[in-house]
Amino acid sequence: MDKSSTTQDVVSGFPGLSSTQTEDILKNSVDNLIPELKAFRREVHRQPELSYLEKKTTERIFSALTQEGLAPRHLKGTGCYVDVGQGPLAAALRADIDALPIQEQTELPYASSHPGIMHACGHDIHQTVMLGVAILLHRLDQHRPLGGRIRIIFQPAEEQLPGGAVDVIAQGILEGVPRAFALHCEPKVDVGKIGTRIGAITSASDTIKISLKGRGGHTSRPHLTEDIIYALSQIAINVPAVLSRKTDVRSGVLVAWGQIEAGVAPNAIPSTAFLAGTMRCLDAEVWKQAGAMLDQVVEQVAAPYRVEIELEHFRGVPPSVNTEEEVALVEAASRAELGEDSVVLVEQSMGGEDFAWILQEVPGALIRLGTRVPGGITYDLHRGDYAPDERAIEYGVRVMAATALKAISLERSRLA
Repeated sequence: MDKSSTTQDVVSGFPGLSSTQTEDILKNSVDNLIPELKAFRREVHRQPELSYLEKKTTERIFSALTQEGLAPRHLKGTGCYVDVGQGPLAAALRADIDALPIQEQTELPYASSHPGIMHACGHDIHQTVMLGVAILLHRLDQHRPLGGRIRIIFQPAEEQLPGGAVDVIAQGILEGVPRAFALHCEPKVDVGKIGTRIGAITSASDTIKISLKGRGGHTSRPHLTEDIIYALSQIAINVPAVLSRKTDVRSGVLVAWGQIEAGVAPNAIPSTAFLAGTMRCLDAEVWKQAGAMLDQVVEQVAAPYRVEIELEHFRGVPPSVNTEEEVALVEAASRAELGEDSVVLVEQSMGGEDFAWILQEVPGALIRLGTRVPGGITYDLHRGDYAPDERAIEYGVRVMAATALKAISLERSRLA
């Protein structure tokens, strides 16, 4: 069976059941789950935890899975994973579980009880959806065997570069996994829809820190100094410009500065300065090339000013590159569950996402889960007032469960 026909023909997750029967089973089963999933999500939102500190979060997930009769396993540190069903692994589904150091401004009755910490990126929704998928698939498997196995990973530290996905890979959790899927809340897409894209859907993201040292002095005699401020300004302007001319413009290399520190008086040239920002890129190979170029470009731009340069370049994450077959699989699942018009093409994001490391190991897809109330406010992520529509939980569970069933069916057909 060729690749295109395989993806198109996988319409049912259960052996012996039609597509319509499978969809009815999922819809009815999810309806019964929603009240407890909403309660779970609100408790998670009320008690957010930062990267690698998600101890209560992990235990909450672990306890919910155990009470359902599943056998989750702890990851080293924080996070956990669980296998649902029997037989060969068909796919891994990943949810990130950490929160951000942001003060909540929503005034919701279940707003964060931890000052300065909030689920401002939707990770409370992500883990709730994947918990729902685990419970749903397990209950279905009790009545009618799924015919395959799905691994669901509750991963820590997505918000901390290079990300908890690196630890998941190092612990061997992806061994035997043929494909992987993840979702991310999208406040620019209406609830009830998902956003997809073949190829790069998120960007590589690195951190750049540059320290400058030189002989300071009076602003009336800059020729007797190593003019730190002028050198810093040239680096800030010209390094992004040079990199954009030394790389393919279609790769989307972007250097942007977010922090500049220098000087204490208007008539004194300082002896030290500091500049920090990020480098982003939509092409994995160009990302590697640009990283290698960075040291050379900074030195060349700074050379005429005789300042001492110390560059720290922290590799973050590569681009998240969705594969065609896995995008087709999740789109078919969404259309079957939510309707033909439920799939929209989303723009490439210059934000980073550590699921990219998993996509370097196995084919897969990162999808966008719509969380905007139709006609309502368009939020942005990482905002203290971000308030996703909770109906996204139901739609996320239905789409990801259907994706898992289709992945099982696909794997069965390949092993037949």
